[in-house]
Amino acid sequence: MPDFGFTDPAGRRISSAELKGKPVLVNLWATWCGPCVLEMPMLDSLAEKHNDKLAVVTVAQDQDQEKVARFFADQQFRHLKPWLDPDMQLSDHYKTGVLPTTVLYDKDGKEVWRMVGAHDWANSRTEAMLADTLGG
Repeated sequence: MPDFGFTDPAGRRISSAELKGKPVLVNLWATWCGPCVLEMPMLDSLAEKHNDKLAVVTVAQDQDQEKVARFFADQQFRHLKPWLDPDMQLSDHYKTGVLPTTVLYDKDGKEVWRMVGAHDWANSRTEAMLADTLGG
């Protein structure tokens, strides 16, 4: 997993080092990306379902932090946080040029798979894709 650190609109920080020891699903998204916006409620549900086994980290690629904060306030996500990446650190790291981009890391920080483009996170295929990493 790349060494990264981001903040939310309130100034709280998260770093990749804080996530070690648990599988992590990193999702790059933006408020202006239609498929990204459609995925967010599903990712919130996924985070709830696997709360004890998986960290779901959504990282906005927006320049407008207030827009991200408003989006999260309107959607009232219960398990996702509005992490911001205004310098596009992860976008530069992954080099896909496509949003959404989602990457699963195992508990040791090793990349397991990468999903470029939209995905239905509420279907049985998702559970199959996560099974080995989550130990199920």
